[in-house]
Amino acid sequence: MKESARFQTVHIYGIPFSKMSFKETVVYLTEAVESGQPHQVITANPIMVMTALDNPSYKQMMQRAEIIVPDGTGIVWAASKAGDPVAERVTGFDLVHELFRIGETKRWRFYLLGTTPEVIQEAAERLQMQYPAAIVAGYRDGFFGADQDQEVIQEIRAASPDILLVARGADTQEPWIDKHKDALGVPVMMGVGGTFDIVSGKSKRAPAAFQKLRLEWLYRLLREPTRFKRMLALPKFAVKVLRDKENVTKTS
Repeated sequence: MKESARFQTVHIYGIPFSKMSFKETVVYLTEAVESGQPHQVITANPIMVMTALDNPSYKQMMQRAEIIVPDGTGIVWAASKAGDPVAERVTGFDLVHELFRIGETKRWRFYLLGTTPEVIQEAAERLQMQYPAAIVAGYRDGFFGADQDQEVIQEIRAASPDILLVARGADTQEPWIDKHKDALGVPVMMGVGGTFDIVSGKSKRAPAAFQKLRLEWLYRLLREPTRFKRMLALPKFAVKVLRDKENVTKTS
C-alpha cells in the first residue's frame, strides 16, 4: 500500500485500515477526485480480512490500495480490542450517497458497474433522480468475462468519470479494480458490494435497530440464508482476534 502522511492507519493482520472519521474520509476522497490520480478505495470487513489471510495474492491486492476503510463493525471491534482504535465505522453505502451529494455541487461524473442489467439501470435512474445535479455518465451490468475487460475499460474511459463504483462481489470487484486501475485512470474507484441492490429497491438495508446493535450481518443472513457459509468467517475472525491479542496489529 502507498503510505501517506495524510492519515493514520491501524494494521489488522497486515492490512492497513484508515483511522479517519467518516467526514475526514470524505475530505480525503474529495481531494483524490480533484487530484485526477487513480485511487482505489476498499470498504473492508472481517470476511475480506479472513480471505486475505488464506490468499496471499488477495492480501497483496488489498495492501496496494490507496485507502482501506473499516466498513464492517468487526473491524472497528478488532482495532479497539487490539488497543489501536479507528475513529468509527465508515460504510460504503454512506460514502456513495455522500459522494453523490457533494457531486451535485461539483458536477462530478459517476460510472456505475456491476450487478444485473435491471438492477444497475434502476440504481442509476434512482441516483440520478435523487441527485439531479450530479452526472451519471454511464453504467453497465457486471456480467462480462476477462475477454471483455478491454471493451468495458474503453466504455468507462469514454464516459470520463470522476468516480467509478463497482459491484461484482468482494471476490471479484476489488481484484478487478486493482488489475485495471492504471488503464481505467479514474480518480476514485470503489467496490460497493450490495449498495446498488439497496438503492434499486431489490434489497433493504438493515433497520436502524440492527445498525445500532451492530447486527447488520444478522439481518442480511436472515434475509439471505444462502450467505450462511460465507458468514462463518465472522465468528472465526472474532475467535482469532480474541486468541491473538497483541498480534492482531502485526504489520506482516
